[in-house]
Amino acid sequence: METIAVYPGSFDPVTNGHIDLIQRSAALFDKVVVAILKNANKTPLFSVQERRKMLKSAIQGLDNVTIAAFSGLLVDFAEQAGASVIIRGIRAISDYEYELQMALMNRRLSNKIETVFMLPAESYSFLSSKLVKEIALHGGAIQGLVPEEVEKQLHNKFNINN
Repeated sequence: METIAVYPGSFDPVTNGHIDLIQRSAALFDKVVVAILKNANKTPLFSVQERRKMLKSAIQGLDNVTIAAFSGLLVDFAEQAGASVIIRGIRAISDYEYELQMALMNRRLSNKIETVFMLPAESYSFLSSKLVKEIALHGGAIQGLVPEEVEKQLHNKFNINN
């Protein structure tokens, strides 16, 4: 029986930390669905279509990884995708506290799905989409923090000529 995992997030934008977790998840599970959250309560910098395009570019060559978008409850999406695993990245203790609460609530909603916490590579342990956007907005160097295509898209959004 194949093991399908869902890696949810806003990916606004996708960072090299996200890519690290996607690559390592692809090696652990038969299929990984990268699930872009459509959150009506937030105003993302990039549209779902733009985020999907950047993710697609970044995961070329990972044949067992697909990209989807969802709204609503994550466990409902995971069940519809046939997943038995939810992947969550943890960078710090503050992430763990929040993610533990979410994992326990997801388990209460569906005992068929397990949450797996993964640590990013040490070089990405500080990295977040929010920080990348802040740095890019102020013209700081984001090379090495995000895939090349994402760097270009951020420069375009913020009208930076680099």
